[in-house]
Amino acid sequence: MSPIRQSVGVAVGQLDPTGFSEYEELASATAGFAAAAVAVYLVGRLLVVPAVTRLVGSRNRNNPTLQSATETYAHAVVIVVAALAGVIGAGYASVLTDTALIVAALTLVVGVAGQEVIGALISGLFLVADPDFNVGDWISWPGGEGVVEAVDFRVTRVRTVNNETISVPNTELTTNALTRPYGRERYRITERVDVAYADDTELALRELVETAREDDRVLDEPEPTARILEFAGSSVGLQAEFWVASPMDVSLVDVRSGFRRRVKRRFDEEGLTLGPASGRELSGRLDVDLVGERGGE
Repeated sequence: MSPIRQSVGVAVGQLDPTGFSEYEELASATAGFAAAAVAVYLVGRLLVVPAVTRLVGSRNRNNPTLQSATETYAHAVVIVVAALAGVIGAGYASVLTDTALIVAALTLVVGVAGQEVIGALISGLFLVADPDFNVGDWISWPGGEGVVEAVDFRVTRVRTVNNETISVPNTELTTNALTRPYGRERYRITERVDVAYADDTELALRELVETAREDDRVLDEPEPTARILEFAGSSVGLQAEFWVASPMDVSLVDVRSGFRRRVKRRFDEEGLTLGPASGRELSGRLDVDLVGERGGE
């Protein structure tokens, strides 16, 4: 046998058949990961994401931001689930049962994302799921008030009476009390007026109601009302209440200003004292020393 044939025979004889099995296992794991991940991703992308987006959109038809955010985050969840399905399909399901590894991964995620961001995301989910919190609602919280324009997973955009849009962290809305005292299509305006005790209080109450009715933007139902609020030290506190429709379609600042101007004019015409000066009672002893020169002394 020639040297060449001998060397070839030795090389062929030294091939390890276990090497082929390792490649086969790697190829099988890769194929399993791809098949499972692609299958789950397609189902989620074509069925789950559109269904979730339509569900959220049906409750918030005028909120394209929320619909877009829902689609984005639903897509992200589908990718994560597809990746987990791929790991299982590759035969590495035992990795997912490793408690220490899972805790380490969650710790890393929390450390990178930050507690505030995660808290805002969770708060956004709660706001979206709350049936009593919707786009178009007039809300009031300790930091302000206005109409909800859009609910994102991190912030909620609110349009104020000054036609300004502010971004409120979702955590602020979920940790504080929210009030909706004005209904969803009406806004109640309250104005306080102080008059002197010597004035005709009944006349002042009637004038407040008639003054509110002069504005065409004020609703006839519920009717404007006026009542005695309190007896202050030097004046009688009165309060007028009237309603306007679609608070964001009218300038509430202009409505308030117009009402105050008309009240000032009518009270002047009727001789009613608006905002009388406060009186103060003094008690005690007062000593007065007169310093001067007397004639002849």
